[in-house]
Amino acid sequence: MSESASEFTTGRYLYCVVTVDDETATGEQLARTGVDDEPVYLVVEDDLGAVVHTCDALYDAADPDVVRKWLLDHQATIDAAGERFGTPLPFQFDTILTGDDDRVREWLTEESATLTPHLDTLADHWEYRVEVSRDDAVLDEDLAADDDRLAELVDRIESAGEGTAHLLETQYEQRLDELRHERQAERTRELAERLDPLASEIRELSPERTTTLDDEDRANDTSQDDSERTTQARVSLLAHESDAEAIGDTLDEVAAESGVEVRFTGPWPPYTFAPTFDE
Repeated sequence: MSESASEFTTGRYLYCVVTVDDETATGEQLARTGVDDEPVYLVVEDDLGAVVHTCDALYDAADPDVVRKWLLDHQATIDAAGERFGTPLPFQFDTILTGDDDRVREWLTEESATLTPHLDTLADHWEYRVEVSRDDAVLDEDLAADDDRLAELVDRIESAGEGTAHLLETQYEQRLDELRHERQAERTRELAERLDPLASEIRELSPERTTTLDDEDRANDTSQDDSERTTQARVSLLAHESDAEAIGDTLDEVAAESGVEVRFTGPWPPYTFAPTFDE
């Protein structure tokens, strides 16, 4: 581990838990290395397998490029596990269980009442992320055309003196900002209603992209400058893999609206829908 702190005697870095057919898979190594190029392998107890690597400290680095590479390696390892074993229960970056492989087996047994039903429910389901944004100029034009209060302020600004006009312009921007927020909530509701028949669960996300999955989105994004667009809705779907095409078709209808752009990414391991565990 190149840059780290919080050392301990021995531990296992946890990537995810998967369902395995038999215990012969224990010790199986994945076809790729994990964070910091560590060998990744499987620890099995009954029909549960933990994808891990051996470590003796938490991962910490001052260089953001190093941290970002670790994050992407973490994600790629979980992706590889999903390809090999089916939908995994993923852990966030730097989740470590202190102890050796026997401790991992004990933990799998202790948490089996949570792990097994979640894996059963998530089988063949994946997380898909949807972001709907709209060109600022088009959005503001539509909002202004439909709001009597904005129309009134425009008329008053045109006939007002300089000092009064400045005050009215401030009121105009405040009203426009209020309408933008209302439209964002409305758009999110509309999007969830359209996608609901195709998803097992839908959760609203923050307008800002902040997670490992969002880092991958940025790396693959070739769209226009986000500074000229307003995010109107961000949601995460838990959906069966067979419904991905239908979700895409529904989003094509949304994207046909003037000035609208839709980002649709996945399938991802179901981070948003995975259970949480005690520290």
